[in-house]
Amino acid sequence: MTRFETLRGILPAATALAAGTLGGAVFFWVGLPLPWMLGAMTSVTICALAGLRVALPRHLRGSCITVLGVMLGASFTPAVIARMGDWGVTLAALLVWGLISGTAGWFYFRRRAGFDPITSYFAAAPGGLNEMTLVGAQLGGDERRISLIHATRVFVAVFSIPIWLRLQDGVSAPMGGPSYATLASVGLDDYLILGACAVIGAFVAGRLRIPAAGVIGPMLLSAAVHLLGITDSAPPTLILSAAQVVVGATLGCRFVGYPLAQVGRTILHGAVAGAIMVAFALAASVLLAQATGIRLATILLGFAPGGLAEMSLVAIALGVDAAFVATHHLARIVLVVLCATPLFRILGLRR
Repeated sequence: MTRFETLRGILPAATALAAGTLGGAVFFWVGLPLPWMLGAMTSVTICALAGLRVALPRHLRGSCITVLGVMLGASFTPAVIARMGDWGVTLAALLVWGLISGTAGWFYFRRRAGFDPITSYFAAAPGGLNEMTLVGAQLGGDERRISLIHATRVFVAVFSIPIWLRLQDGVSAPMGGPSYATLASVGLDDYLILGACAVIGAFVAGRLRIPAAGVIGPMLLSAAVHLLGITDSAPPTLILSAAQVVVGATLGCRFVGYPLAQVGRTILHGAVAGAIMVAFALAASVLLAQATGIRLATILLGFAPGGLAEMSLVAIALGVDAAFVATHHLARIVLVVLCATPLFRILGLRR
């Protein structure tokens, strides 16, 4: 490979990281919530839609996702485990919310957007982007349209909910997260333990074909070592902020190759569907907060139609119960992955 070819391969990643860092710094300076993630997502999306070559290696996002999983695992303390019995009502309501919002999305895509039945079904399913795109394409749906709809949905959820919480519920993100931890505050032995949780957890979960393995594997292993008292440390704030930049930039990179003039209609429908799902999540959160006494912001982030990684980052940055949020998103992903295809076959949808 020539030096020019090497530079061509590095330049899109460097552009994405530079744009993401700049966008995060601007959002941080302005004082917007979750600045490093939302700022990176916004700036890189603008670059992508403007035709600039931005791309990030899959393994880079994967590495940052494992950091998030380790951070989430640190949230599972004995006190949190003791409270899990109180989450039965919200977990059951999550299933009802998924059915209602998914059905509303299907009708919207069929009646208003004019999508075919298969594409409408997998675009409306409140599951992970990768899983729904892959299965939907295998069963005859429009892969490009499904992926764009889900990317737009996650964008809408990640961007709107933190701002709404800041304006309405008074939830704000302190610098770097709920507590600022420096690089020096974590010992070498703790770095080794946390690193082992990230690497081993992701590897084992991947071999077992667990959905969202990069988050769930490290999260479970990190929860185990923290509950056993092997360590009480978590990844430092600087590393977590860098992970937010990468995750936000990755969301923006998903819009590369989608000329705005050609896909504006699909993006608009995805934004409307995302707003509908956020509205259903908000309505469910208001009712459940009154019924259970759990904080509205916590339930809303647990029900938000964003990705597990993205909404967990929001929870960590806003100081909301990250264990509750991660558990509910994990339950949603597992339910959708297990039920989407059988339900699809029962309904007998055809293109």
